[in-house]
Formats: sequence, structure tokens, C-alpha cells
Amino acid sequence: MTEPSLLLTIAILGGTGKEGKGLAYRWAKAGYRVIVGSRTPEKAVSTASEINEMLDMESSVTGMGNLDAAEQADIVVLTVPYAAHKETLEAIKNAIRGKLLIDVTVPLAPPKVTTVQMPPAGSAALEARQVLGESAQITTAFQNISYDLLLSDLYIESEVLVTGTSKEARAETIKLVEAAGLTGWDAGPLENSVVVEGLTSILIHINKQYNASHAGIKITGVPRE
Repeated sequence: MTEPSLLLTIAILGGTGKEGKGLAYRWAKAGYRVIVGSRTPEKAVSTASEINEMLDMESSVTGMGNLDAAEQADIVVLTVPYAAHKETLEAIKNAIRGKLLIDVTVPLAPPKVTTVQMPPAGSAALEARQVLGESAQITTAFQNISYDLLLSDLYIESEVLVTGTSKEARAETIKLVEAAGLTGWDAGPLENSVVVEGLTSILIHINKQYNASHAGIKITGVPRE
């Protein structure tokens, strides 16, 4: 991958949504070049302009269609709703061959978002591997983070579990988690994404049960640097 790391271009597909916009804001603030992707290029351009205004920058963030964004990026982050997950992957699979895909998708099925409902593949990330092929480098991250915290300068206490197809891919993803101002943990192979994605429905339930909005996870009992 491109070195130094800040020369990397990150494309966030579905970046006009709240989570994608929050990640774009944090990574652009950290110095990365960020592309907001959308099925509607005009929305992507508008969102990029909003983020640049927030950061008081002229062109740190750009917007374009999902396919163009994927083609121009070094790392692709998928933040689309689950209903658009497979369709988006099919559309970009040739453009992201050989690139790292960070899949943020959670297979929520409204209106029962507090009930874990995993797809036949086992998880959204495992479904992505079915579409992209066994050689694809795929990781998961940020599924358990409240999106409204990302689009702010607040310290986020919740931590991020990262699963993935290789130790190297997970390490690269954890670098981006840290660049976004959070703590990331290597949570093992992509198969473990089943648990991480399922936790989202549990956290949504906890938020509703206890009249909260930022329920998250934090790893304890592990020595920290």
C-alpha cells in the first residue's frame, strides 16, 4: 500500500449517509484524501462540500459516483444500508480488485432492528467475500459505534472490533481506526464478523431499553500501551 499512510486515498461508498459522513470528516481531519461516493454523484459532491466547510478546507474531500470513487481509491470503505450491500459490491468488484475493502455494513432488517438477523452467508462481510472472491482482502470495523459521535470532535469511549481476512489487513484497518480517534482491536478472522455485526442489534436494544443513544463496547483486562 501507498506510503506514507497519509498519501492514501480513502473512498467511502454510501458516504452521504450519517456514518459515512462522520468517517469522512474524521479521516479528512487526520490528513487523508477522502472521496465520498454515492449512487447519486450530485449528493456526493454536496456532502463533500459540507465536510470541507466544517474543516475549513477547500478540496480535502471530493464527491463522485460509487464506481468512480472505488476506481480512484487505495482503500474502499462500504457504509451502504444492507439492502444495497450486494448490489453495490457487484457494481464495484472489478474496480476494487487488489484493494482493501473495509465493510461497515450491518444486516439490519427494519423494523426489527433490535433482533439479530444474519444473512445466509453468515454475515454481511462473509457475503462480501462470496461476491468478491476468496482472494479479496476484506475487514470489518465501526459496526458498534454511534454514528452521531463520529461527526463531532467528541472523544469516543466505545472501542472498535476489527475482523478480517489477514493479519496485515486488520493491522492496516486498525491504523485507520486510530486515525479516526478511536481504539481498535484485532478481533480475528472474517468469520468472527458474525458476532461483531450481531452486537449492533444488541446495542440498539440497550439504547432503547435504557433511554440512551451511545451504547458501545470496551475491552477490559488487556494491557494497554
